[in-house]
Amino acid sequence: MKKSKFIKSSIILIIGGFITKVLGMTVKIVLTRKIGIETLGLYTLILPTYLLIISLAEYSLPTALNVLIATKKYNNKNLLITSLIISFILDFIIMLIFILGSKYIAINLLNQEILTIPLILLTLTLPFITTSNIFRSYYFAKERMLPHTISNILEDLIKLFLIIFFIDQFKNNIAIISFIILTNIASELSSILIFLFKAPKYTIYKDDIKINKKNVKALFNIATPTTLSRLIGSITYFLEPIILTLVLTKQGFTSNYITINYGIINGYVLPLILLPSFFTAAISQALIPIVSEFYTKKNYLAIKRKIKQAMIISLIIGLSYTLIILTKGNFLLELIYNTNKGQDYLKFIAPIFILHYLEHPLLSSLQAMKSAKTNLFISLVNLFIRTVLLFIILEFKIGFYALLITLSLNIIFTCLYSGYKVNKLLQKKIS
Repeated sequence: MKKSKFIKSSIILIIGGFITKVLGMTVKIVLTRKIGIETLGLYTLILPTYLLIISLAEYSLPTALNVLIATKKYNNKNLLITSLIISFILDFIIMLIFILGSKYIAINLLNQEILTIPLILLTLTLPFITTSNIFRSYYFAKERMLPHTISNILEDLIKLFLIIFFIDQFKNNIAIISFIILTNIASELSSILIFLFKAPKYTIYKDDIKINKKNVKALFNIATPTTLSRLIGSITYFLEPIILTLVLTKQGFTSNYITINYGIINGYVLPLILLPSFFTAAISQALIPIVSEFYTKKNYLAIKRKIKQAMIISLIIGLSYTLIILTKGNFLLELIYNTNKGQDYLKFIAPIFILHYLEHPLLSSLQAMKSAKTNLFISLVNLFIRTVLLFIILEFKIGFYALLITLSLNIIFTCLYSGYKVNKLLQKKIS
């Protein structure tokens, strides 16, 4: 029964993920062709800040909700409502802090004062993103993948519609970036409406909306260490463009050069390399509730089988796509983005990303088995790699190849160490 559920969930997520990826790539293609490399570069400069404030506002409540519901020991309605209440409080606090600090970030950290308004607008999207992700996590835990799939497809369709028909009305960089950010409100709102429409017709009792201290404690016991781990990752990503700007500016590179090349890597190269990652992401997402339940029941052999299945599929996908990138990378750049910029970066980093496809199932398995300390350690090491080592490697004056090298080291360490910890944990339990 569980096997058929896992396969069914994975198939729904893969099909939905394929449609979403096609739509998402269409959105990216239309967007990059319409806004140009300079605007794209400015937009990618603020994305690390976006990820940071989302991590803070969510506080990993979607992850905690997913794990707790999968254990089938709690009042699910109360867990959901409690998560939403906590999320709204956090949203307000984070919005206030970052609105007050947006000008400082734009001027002193990103060296781009014109990004002040877009940074403020980023915060306005938080309540919609966090609410949508909490509902999405609830459906995952209940192993109802269809609402999630429908919502993702609708999100991209709305973004595509808005970009095609309205983005040309905006003429300067800031207006364009602001419009792109605000499209997230419309898309996330559509997801929330889908989730509410698809929700079971529950009767809400008084106990369901009452704050249950036991449930709050259970949520925070999972969310706090997970957030700390993710927060370290988000801070690492947040510091990346700041370090690059600081060091490369001192080496004589112009702000325009830094903005454009950062845009090429994050706007062209990495999205192209990660094109089929929805396969492994879908498999890993379906893996979490299954592994969580088996772990609660102490069925460790079943967990090992599920992880092995996910790893084999992920490896096949990673190897196949890497061969395509190495032989037809230039063609894909021209076809998708109508440019050959980034082709050298693409060929340099593509082989390492085979390991990246194995990260998804390994990290998801550790998360499902409540191994928060391992994820925290991985995040701390990656913080060192992508900050301290980035500083050091930049001193060799190799430009943005320093960034690609640190990304490669990050992937190698995460894959090998997480694989080692999953194997060690299961061997210990089985023996």
